Formats: sequence, structure tokens, C-alpha cells
Amino acid sequence: MPTNIDRIRSIVIEQIIEETPTVKTFVFKDEISSKAKPGQFLMVWIPRVEELPMSVMVSDKKGYAAITIRKHGFGSTALFNKRLGDLLGVRGPYGNQFKIDKESKKALLVGGGTGLVPLMRLTITLNQLNIDTTVIIGAKSKEEMFFEKQANDFLDKTKHNVIISTEDGTYGVRGYATDVMSIIVNKDKFDTVYTCGPELMMKKVVDIGLANSLSIQASLERYMKCGVGICASCCIGDQLVCKDGTVFNEKQLSTMIDFGRMYRDKSGRKVNFHM
Repeated sequence: MPTNIDRIRSIVIEQIIEETPTVKTFVFKDEISSKAKPGQFLMVWIPRVEELPMSVMVSDKKGYAAITIRKHGFGSTALFNKRLGDLLGVRGPYGNQFKIDKESKKALLVGGGTGLVPLMRLTITLNQLNIDTTVIIGAKSKEEMFFEKQANDFLDKTKHNVIISTEDGTYGVRGYATDVMSIIVNKDKFDTVYTCGPELMMKKVVDIGLANSLSIQASLERYMKCGVGICASCCIGDQLVCKDGTVFNEKQLSTMIDFGRMYRDKSGRKVNFHM
């Protein structure tokens, strides 16, 4: 990886893809970002607003990358409202990556919301290694579902299955992604489960995986101010998500008392997840 990843690079939004009414993907040219590994993230600077950690989405253009944002808080809404030609700043990519055993035969991916971004990049590597892959995409409704086509396209060379679940039943299987996972792991055997999405969803994925003696890797999403291990805003137990993660295995996750229970807000205060 080049040594200048800590310098903020100016990028121009060259394409905007409206995934859902509340989710957009911004495509930009940046050679360094385009080479990010599955699970790595960028620190994205919205001028005069905030800097946010964001997973790196793939682009079909050489030397290009993308970020996918859901309109939610102050910073994410400011980013969501950006237009073609607007400038952003990026640094990174930071963090570790999903590990793939080349002897692996079957993989299960469980994702929800913008947590699907690192999993989409992962599907490309799984496809190159000809690993049979099942992807479970969870969404609240058909209107809020995205990346189904990308998952099928990225896995075009290998045997795969993309399963959609929606909480209201308007598309695919009615229920949560973890409901589908519970059924699948009792019918089939997987070498590794990869997950990214809302932390409560990932906690359930880990619980199901541990109950079935499965190998699990989860890419955690925590609030970050620096991305390089200085501010400790993203700490979970004695681990820093930005430096020690974002990807953790089932053994690490099972020792994290706060995982799926508490998170830290911008002030560093611990806040309980709403069940």
C-alpha cells in the first residue's frame, strides 16, 4: 500500500447512483481507493461539516472507487445532499481485511444496509477463487433493498445464490436476514460466514454461527474521529476498530462485552443499543 494514504486527497463526484430514496452511491476517480481490500475503509471529509469512516465500494471503471451513504445524521445527510462535480476529501484506506482460506469451498455472506459495501468487494475475490457463495441481503422493504444485481454480477463465474429478505415481506423472504441464516445453516455447511451491517444484526449472526460451530468474520462499524488509532472513539473493550479491525473473528467477538449491547456516541459516552 502506498505510504501517502494519510494525506487527504481531493476527489470529484463523477457519478451519483440513487440506490433507494435514502441511499446513494458516489463514484470518483482515485487510484489508491480503487485498490482497497475487502473490509478496509476510507475517512471521507465533507468540507466544513465532518469526516466520516466509510467502506470502499467497487466501481467497474479502472482507477475508480465509490462510497455508499445512507441519509441519517448530520454528517451523512450533508454527504447525501452532495451533487455531481462537488469535491470531497479522502484518506486511507485503513484497517485490516476479510481473510479467505483458498481451500474454502463454501462461503455465506450476511449483510444489511450500507454494511453490504465491504461484502460486495469481497464477492469479487470469492468469485476469482471459485468459492461457492450464498449472499443474504436484508432490508426493511423492497423500496429500501439494493445491491442485488451487483451481487449476482460480481459472482458470475461461480455457483452462487442471492437471497433477499425484507422485514415487511414486500420482496423476497419475509423477516430478517438472520432468520434466513438460521434456516440455511441447518440445511447446508459453510466454511466461513462473513457479515457486515447493523451491529444488532451482526450480534445475532455471531450467536447463530457460534451455536453451529461456524467460523465467522464480522466487519464492525463504530464512530471514528481519526481512523488511525489516536482518538480511541471506536474502542470496543481493549480493541480499536480502526486499527485492530474493522474485521474481527468469532473468538475476538465473543470476548467483546459491549458488542451488540453498547456503542459510544460522539462524546465518547456509552449508549445502549435499542433492541
